[in-house]
Amino acid sequence: MNGTGRCGGLDAGGDRIRCDEGMSAAAAMRPKPLLSNRREFMGAAAAFAVAPQCLAQKEAETAPVVKWKPFPGTKRVRVVQWGMCHEHADGKFQSLKVLPDHFELVGIVDDRASKTPREAKNYSCYDGVPRITPEQIWADKSIQCVFVEVTNDDLQDVAWECAKHGLAMHMDKPTGQSHPRYVALVNYCRERGIPLQMGYMFRVNPAIRFATKAVREKWIGEINFIEADMNHNYGSAQYEPYIGSFAGGLLYNLGCHLVDFILPMMGDKSPHRAHPVLLTAPGSKPGVKTNGASILEWENGMALIRACSKAPCGSRRLRIDGTRGSIEICPIERFDGKPTTLSLRLNQDVPGYKKGWHTVDCGVQKDRYADQLQELAEIVRGERPNPDYYQHDIEVSKTTLMACGMKLD
Repeated sequence: MNGTGRCGGLDAGGDRIRCDEGMSAAAAMRPKPLLSNRREFMGAAAAFAVAPQCLAQKEAETAPVVKWKPFPGTKRVRVVQWGMCHEHADGKFQSLKVLPDHFELVGIVDDRASKTPREAKNYSCYDGVPRITPEQIWADKSIQCVFVEVTNDDLQDVAWECAKHGLAMHMDKPTGQSHPRYVALVNYCRERGIPLQMGYMFRVNPAIRFATKAVREKWIGEINFIEADMNHNYGSAQYEPYIGSFAGGLLYNLGCHLVDFILPMMGDKSPHRAHPVLLTAPGSKPGVKTNGASILEWENGMALIRACSKAPCGSRRLRIDGTRGSIEICPIERFDGKPTTLSLRLNQDVPGYKKGWHTVDCGVQKDRYADQLQELAEIVRGERPNPDYYQHDIEVSKTTLMACGMKLD
């Protein structure tokens, strides 16, 4: 491998430099990487599922590290959306449409042949969009980024393949039921500087960003209690079998969105302990954990996160109580043309706000994902530094599994 080459870039012969080139034979062992059709993709996915911990150990063994480098001068990032079956796949696809100055969609990998559990989807939005195979992705030297939007249980498999080809990624949530394998993936990307943007839906939410800034600057003092929920009242006939395939139920599927913003408010550290309660909501199929809650415990504060799929008035709210004030947001997001607002109560003056009650206008949010995806485009072009979310994302994965009573090893 050319020592001056870059991870994901081209070598002297015009071939893409894989990030695992030069690895020992043992470290390079893995299911076939040339997933040229749906049947091979399924075979690889099944192989990955058999022994994830063993694979995590082997994949974490690294050879000389080749650093990822951005693509300055690029106007539109050439991107592939790998997957149509994730719950958020159509949302990411629609967000791409409002970012024509930032992305050029090369094509979509059709993952509908996968047998891993998923919610029912309408795929008509992809009509007319070119289909592309994994082999074509690896062969096309102009592709710079991949959106990983396969089913939850396929996310790690696909992300690993993209990482080893040095491609910047947007990887949807959750991080996977194998924590060691996810940690190995994140560390692999961190060592090489490969952008790995996680698709948590509130990461660019203006109200959440305001609240996080206020907490970090101690406007409401030390945090003693946070309460947040991801309640809803939707789902097809496939939804409960899909949620039932996860040991942590609905809280595993949705609680990660809450954990992503709670951790920065609690010092960016995982809780000391978690106290999960996973129940079957009234009207749900027996054994399916559609009503979950967990108390996350730190030294001087706690957070209660909840997710229930039988909440007809589920408006998704957040309340933060501190020693000198509180913040409340309900709903956390809205896309009806009206601004998201929050209630800010202060026991003392802070920059821009006097002691007392305030209603803060956080502006109108037009799209849940567009701002986040634009940030990724700017990272790929070298206009914005690659943010160091790697350790944070590992802690989110760990905390989410703790909250659901799932295994970490």
